[in-house]
Amino acid sequence: METVEIIHARGHQNVTSLNTTTFEITKETHLTKQGDCIVAINSNKGASDLRPEFRKAMQSEETRIRVRIEADGEAEVVNAWGSPLLSFTHPTDLVVRKSDYICGRTLAIRADKAAKDFPISLIEKLQNPHQKVKITLTVKKAT
Repeated sequence: METVEIIHARGHQNVTSLNTTTFEITKETHLTKQGDCIVAINSNKGASDLRPEFRKAMQSEETRIRVRIEADGEAEVVNAWGSPLLSFTHPTDLVVRKSDYICGRTLAIRADKAAKDFPISLIEKLQNPHQKVKITLTVKKAT
């Protein structure tokens, strides 16, 4: 059985997508160049806003998540894993990590891509402050 969560966000001119270990979506409305993992801002959800059934589904080592980031016809899919240690307590941020590190901002771990791995065609779209971004989170138990 799949559980799906949709997040809407926007691009920003300071999206650099240079981080090699994570990517982040945030409810914050401002971004500096130091935020090299942030790929979308002004999202309608942070970690603590995710539905309880979604959070519960993610709290298993057997759970796979597919994160699809879409902007103006360009898209990238990142695959990662859940964990029983995920707490989803952060009010503004969602971070997908290549590592096993977990904090209240962590959405998923052991991802197959970070911000640096996104195609330049998508990054260019994400650098437009007027760009609408749709993030689709699809969770299912691995078999």
